Amino acid sequence: MPRSDYLFTSESVSEGHPDKLCDRVSDAVVDAYLTADPHARVAVETLATTNLLVLAGEVRAPASVTPETIEAVARHAVREIGYEQAGFHWKSAKVQIHIHAQSPDIAQGVDARGNKDEGAGDQGIMFGHACRETEAFMPAPIYYAHAILRSLAEARHSGAEPGLGPDAKSQVTLRYVDGKPVGATSVVVSTQHGESLEQDEVREIVRPHVVNTLPSGWMCPEADFYVNPTGRFVVGGPDGDCGLTGRKIIVDTYGGAAPHGGGAFSGKDPTKVDRSAAYAARHVAKNIVAAGLADRCTIQLSYAIGVSRPLSVYVDLHGSGRVDEARIERVISDVIDLSPRGIRERLGLSRPIYARTAAYGHFGRTPEPDGGFSWERLDLVDDLTTALAR
Repeated sequence: MPRSDYLFTSESVSEGHPDKLCDRVSDAVVDAYLTADPHARVAVETLATTNLLVLAGEVRAPASVTPETIEAVARHAVREIGYEQAGFHWKSAKVQIHIHAQSPDIAQGVDARGNKDEGAGDQGIMFGHACRETEAFMPAPIYYAHAILRSLAEARHSGAEPGLGPDAKSQVTLRYVDGKPVGATSVVVSTQHGESLEQDEVREIVRPHVVNTLPSGWMCPEADFYVNPTGRFVVGGPDGDCGLTGRKIIVDTYGGAAPHGGGAFSGKDPTKVDRSAAYAARHVAKNIVAAGLADRCTIQLSYAIGVSRPLSVYVDLHGSGRVDEARIERVISDVIDLSPRGIRERLGLSRPIYARTAAYGHFGRTPEPDGGFSWERLDLVDDLTTALAR
């Protein structure tokens, strides 16, 4: 019997956090390659430290994307985030690029040829999740942790709060009663700020962004509202802490409320099932919940490198289902093609839509007209309902 009364915590980090900055640079590079060739193969990692960016990885893509192009893309990403500090500046930071051709051994297993369909870019397990805790079908702690930081970032970019810096973190603990969130018991926000601001001033800058983000009456007690608990956060970003692509995978997904397969998303083109199959699993799970088949759903998919079909499909409705899980597992393949090619084509993933995913979560976002966040569409509801009615 699952627990019904408990506390649960999730964290988020801003676009200026060192690891998220690296995710953003890597995904901006993916976008650059996909702009040049929708079939480009890309796996690029970024490291950031004091006035230094290092990009490394392997690609199969047009020669028109030169090292100079990649450097310009990286600097533009850093500039958009807002780093113009002595220890890390978009214009003066050194950029090193170590990107080489993809291994032909990988290519021969993944490429479609003859009667062989395109295979998965690697082995692995991927999870998707959805629930009814928020309007976005996301677990509430991670949903509100993201929303607080997005609100602060919007104020910083607009000029409404010029004293804030790009680097920030949030943590939200919610109380659950009868399995449903009812309010916050604590909120932690750490945000980089200018030299002239004192801790109490930063606290009052942050406060309305928390109060206005949480549902009415959900604000935590004053004693459990922590803002910059170390007392000072002036030095931040890569100057304060080294960053790497792929170190915030739980922030990227469900805040720990659902499993994660282990693979990071950023820096990878959509033939890599670490990314595309996780998107597909979320897409299916969200549509299952939206169709009223369950209040909560977790899906696991597994793949082998070079093999086009998923090796397994597992559905867990956490005791909230109105249809047998085994039946749903059987009909999923009737409503969506979960091969790497099928996922890419169904969700339109071979497009430059990835830099925007690098911060504030890959899930729970609004589908965009150009195909961004296509995995958040509710376009399988009728197909699932019809298939299960047969």
